[in-house]
Amino acid sequence: MSAQTSRNEGDELPAETVDVVVIGGGAAGLNGALMLARSRRSVVVIDSGTPRNAPAAAMHGFIVLDGTPPPEILKRGRQQVRQYGGRIVCGEVASAEPAAPSPEGDPRFTVGLTDGRTVTARRVLVATGLRDVLPEVPGLAEHWGHSVVHCPYCHGWEVRDEPIGILATGPASVHHAWLFRQLTDDLSYFTRGAELDADTRARFAARHIRVIETPVREVVNDEGGALTGVRLTDGSFVERRVLAVATQMQARTEGLEGLRLPMEDLPDNMGRRFASAMAGTTEIPGVWVAGNATDLTAQVGASAAAGALAGSHINALLAATDTDAALAAARSENTTA
Repeated sequence: MSAQTSRNEGDELPAETVDVVVIGGGAAGLNGALMLARSRRSVVVIDSGTPRNAPAAAMHGFIVLDGTPPPEILKRGRQQVRQYGGRIVCGEVASAEPAAPSPEGDPRFTVGLTDGRTVTARRVLVATGLRDVLPEVPGLAEHWGHSVVHCPYCHGWEVRDEPIGILATGPASVHHAWLFRQLTDDLSYFTRGAELDADTRARFAARHIRVIETPVREVVNDEGGALTGVRLTDGSFVERRVLAVATQMQARTEGLEGLRLPMEDLPDNMGRRFASAMAGTTEIPGVWVAGNATDLTAQVGASAAAGALAGSHINALLAATDTDAALAAARSENTTA
């Protein structure tokens, strides 16, 4: 299911400098924009229309909205940002970099889109999300978000009691096994060359998790295209209706190189993210980051909350900056009077 938006559905980029540009139109970006727009900040959301959860039929684990299709959540979010004066601009960011500050020294940033349009902002909130990198197993990617899943909290209830296979990708896959074992009595663990220590093997045996060490050759479908299992390199077939994969998660960084945001790798080759501190602050003054771009395991609710926190923090600092500027102007007027 796609949540893409067309250029015709987007707003125009303003010619004047705005308070905040939000790069990314998912839960974190929209909620950050909502907080800013409700504080009467001029805010523009740059939305590429390619959310991480686009393949999913529904979003789960978020109270009240549990079971809602992702496109519907994004549609409502855009409407709510717009009703407070925020703009949703459809496009992909080609560049983002610091610009000459205001005469008072207030930061400025220029964001350029791939179609040549540009916008200048006082502050930037990066909420680009992440990209899931699947292991290179033939036939795996076509089932992503349906019969190939990654999160037991997002998809677990929907695949309960099915024959599930864990395709190991690293140390995190062992933890994956415990979580999916809660959902089914029929769980197989495909090691894909990874070593299991004696303690893990004993724990797997105690929970009746079958360990398969023969390498996986390909995913097998039935005549209708549904996933039926995996073929091993020795030619044998293991029936599975669902495959769980701990993906490698990579923050989306395209077009953001000019911001020089620090990055960091997570342990056990889990992925790479933007480094951030309290409320999404970064080492680059005037730039915040929220959602999956910095918290790779955050679900929709957590990403939305992080966007709200970052948006309120940006507004508070802008309010302080505006007050400082007003005070300086008043003092200047008094001096020249």
